[in-house]
Amino acid sequence: MQQKSLTFITRQAPYGSNKAKLVIDAALAAAVFEQQVNFLFMDDGVFQLVQNQTAESISSKTIGRALETLELYGIEQALVDSVSLEERALSAEDLAIPVKILNVEQVRQLAARSDVVINL
Repeated sequence: MQQKSLTFITRQAPYGSNKAKLVIDAALAAAVFEQQVNFLFMDDGVFQLVQNQTAESISSKTIGRALETLELYGIEQALVDSVSLEERALSAEDLAIPVKILNVEQVRQLAARSDVVINL
């Protein structure tokens, strides 16, 4: 089976819908099948990365725990759009996991060199 480069872009806030969890699950499933997986957080998706979240008060699972498993599944880097961080007054120090911050051109290049882009 030929390895594909898949880029998953998550744009949704961590709670209020199941879209954030769906993107994580899809990326983990692709990684299990030994595909090259890029995981990019953009727009309100960067809020998924904020450290010290607790979702128990809204009867939900904390999404940060799922993000901590990315590396275990072979997704070596979480990627973050620099503009999205800046617009939300966040920095790498605010985030629960290590990330690589990409500028606008790097995001464009990532999408261009990916075989498949899943944007949710």
